[in-house]
Amino acid sequence: MEIEEKTLKIIQDSKDGVFQNELWKLLEIDSRKCSRILNKLIKAELISRESSVNNGASTYLIKIVAPEEESFDLLLAGEMFSPCAGCRLACQPEECELLSAWVSQLNAEPVETEEE
Repeated sequence: MEIEEKTLKIIQDSKDGVFQNELWKLLEIDSRKCSRILNKLIKAELISRESSVNNGASTYLIKIVAPEEESFDLLLAGEMFSPCAGCRLACQPEECELLSAWVSQLNAEPVETEEE
């Protein structure tokens, strides 16, 4: 198992996150190598790091980044999914009856305006 995978596993297994000053000891690596691994995982948006204090020492609390929920709002017109989502027909958009009906549904929806 690669060190990044092992690091993610330890962080995932800790419900409330893990302190960086404990993590490098659990991984049996030095603190500099731990920082480099964590920076790599932060850039990949897999973990977050926030300033914290553990046993009187200034450190970071490391947590897994929760995946964002998928939104299908852009594929919906009312209750109707875009017919092009997953469509295998090789039609022209200008001549597609399913797409035309879906666009008509989009036009029929009320437009939301922001109140000032």
